[in-house]
Amino acid sequence: MAVTIQAIEEAAERLKFVVKHTPLELSKRLSEKYQANIFFKREDLQEVRSFKIRGAYNKIASLNEDERARGIVCASAGNHAQGVAYSCAALQIQGTIFMPRITPRQKVEKVKKFGANYVQVVLHGETFDDSYLEAEKFREAQQAVFVHPFNDDLVIAGQGTVAKEIHEQLEGKLDFMFSAVGGGGLASGCMIYLKEKNPPLHYIGVEPLGAPAMYESLKTNRLVTLHHIDTFVDGAAVRQIGDKTFEVFRNYAAEVMTVPEGKVCTTMIELYQNEGIIAEPAGALSVAALDFAAYRIRGKTVVCVISGGNNDILRYPEIMEKSLRYEGLKHYFIINFAQKPGQLRTFLEEALGPNDDIVRFEYIKKTNAEKGPALVGIELANRDDYAILIKKLDTIGFDYRVVSDDDMYYKHLV
Repeated sequence: MAVTIQAIEEAAERLKFVVKHTPLELSKRLSEKYQANIFFKREDLQEVRSFKIRGAYNKIASLNEDERARGIVCASAGNHAQGVAYSCAALQIQGTIFMPRITPRQKVEKVKKFGANYVQVVLHGETFDDSYLEAEKFREAQQAVFVHPFNDDLVIAGQGTVAKEIHEQLEGKLDFMFSAVGGGGLASGCMIYLKEKNPPLHYIGVEPLGAPAMYESLKTNRLVTLHHIDTFVDGAAVRQIGDKTFEVFRNYAAEVMTVPEGKVCTTMIELYQNEGIIAEPAGALSVAALDFAAYRIRGKTVVCVISGGNNDILRYPEIMEKSLRYEGLKHYFIINFAQKPGQLRTFLEEALGPNDDIVRFEYIKKTNAEKGPALVGIELANRDDYAILIKKLDTIGFDYRVVSDDDMYYKHLV
């Protein structure tokens, strides 16, 4: 492999006065739940609130004088951009950073803050891949040095220093490692270090279900470009992984799990409510995967990398919505109330259960209030109450339609 343990140890030396040696915290709640020793590697506590500072600084600090004079360029969904911006300011190098227009404002503002007068931010496209193509055009035109967020040996080696710390903190006694996979840089660096030091280790990379680029590539044994992705888990939503990271995963026969976005949201809420951890969606991916490996990790020592904590508070209504939908506690219906007296009263008194709440009620035809179809959102106390609600609607004879997540009505109305 191009990236070796020696390269990772050299990166650690280069980074020792730049990055925090982040804590490895035992989660008593999850350790009891899974009957295992569950640890969180708190990369959300870095100054830029993610592990990305490691790879970015290692790459940029390794440039020669000619390369530094040409300036650097990168593309990022947010966290890599912050690492690059911080590094540019620290090393006094000019940089241009391309980010998707959908990037949360909080991340964009942080990039500008860390970069100070050394960085220019350009918002372009709707996905990381759109920004990447534009950054490539800029690199060619300006002869700038491209700092790739994951498909670069020095970046991968920098990210691998996370694993070096974990190995030392646990004295090599680790059975399972879970980390998020976007392009695969973090997982590749950590996998190289830990699997070389401890071959029996189970390394599980975790992708969002709506952007399974590594999963699909490993399944077909070739680099796959996804045509449609869900960008909700913005820090791990890429259309194509790197050829370097792909080779690392293939070389170590790595396992990749996919996790629904709704499950990620539930995990984010649980981390905040129980441990006080503010994780971004990609930062919660590793913990969200534990439910899907519960029988395998019993009695084992497990580390989950909390890879980032750059979450915009304005996203929490959407996070709550996705969590409730995933947990089966929030449902939407289009109900066609017949044009006869007492229909709404019947619905309220006979269809709804004692613990069911109406969280949205809106007549779709504004000129025909109190008659015709209405969008009705209902929140349940228990997911099992859904079957009872449906049975009551059918027994009473309501004309209704369930609005599913992939329904165009849900995307338009909700």
